[in-house]
Amino acid sequence: MRRNVTPTPPTWTFFRQWLKNPLGMAAISPSSPQLARQMMSELPRGTSRVIELGGGTGVFTQALLDHGIAPADLLVLELNEELHQHLQRHFPQVQVACADARDLGDLALARGFGPESPADAVISGLGLLSMPKATQQAILGAAFDCMQPQGRFVQFTYGPANPVAREVIEALGLNARRGSFTWWNVPPATVYVYSRRISRAIAPRSMR
Repeated sequence: MRRNVTPTPPTWTFFRQWLKNPLGMAAISPSSPQLARQMMSELPRGTSRVIELGGGTGVFTQALLDHGIAPADLLVLELNEELHQHLQRHFPQVQVACADARDLGDLALARGFGPESPADAVISGLGLLSMPKATQQAILGAAFDCMQPQGRFVQFTYGPANPVAREVIEALGLNARRGSFTWWNVPPATVYVYSRRISRAIAPRSMR
């Protein structure tokens, strides 16, 4: 007799990964629907191609699809292998890669997000606040290299502080804007938006 297998709830999948590696996970539970809506509200008007960093259990992935992004025009990176497999099962039409965000440049080129068809925005669920400045710069630098000139990097963080170091913002020639804040997330979260300073060229400098 065939047994029905009940899918593992996304919250439990996420929490189990946190138990395995609490320092490597930015939170103990997936992002809330309210936070997802706030992240979507920061996408540039007319956005059609998006890269998501740190897909987790797919809260933002689903929100992007609901926002109208076609599966073929969405690239999701997730470094955790179990979460990566979870995303592949739940979003079979979306391009999902098990990869480090610092390697986004080569991966994006291979997945059709090169200079001829750049992304309009990058949505990030990574824990940038806990990363070294050099890692922050490598991730944001790679992200902006994959985006059109008016592209936006949309990031959330826990608490009011800007998660990207001022030195990194200056080195990459970016503007940083604090967006909305939501209590209805565990923990409460703030959205930050980064964009290029169009008046000046981006010239990444060493953090050494």
